[in-house]
Amino acid sequence: MEVFLTDAAVADLQTIGDWIAADSPARALAFVNLLRERCLQLGETPLAFPVVPRFEKLNVRRRPVGDYLVFYRVTGSRVEVLHVLHGARDYEEFFFP
Repeated sequence: MEVFLTDAAVADLQTIGDWIAADSPARALAFVNLLRERCLQLGETPLAFPVVPRFEKLNVRRRPVGDYLVFYRVTGSRVEVLHVLHGARDYEEFFFP
């Protein structure tokens, strides 16, 4: 299944990379690559991760990757990665501003 990273997800990855790069540019690159790889793997098993409680109507699912969460939904024949956020963030503000 095709995996599409939304502009918001790409911006999230950039922000994560910038944050980590302040301490370790090499680690930032490696970790952002890991996050991107985990996003792309969703195409292999798109229904393997649960729907987020309270977001069932939007069919938003989340995949944990370390302390981060990849939020996505399956639409037709593709996976749309919506956001990549730290698990401590209030993710509701991203879906219901």
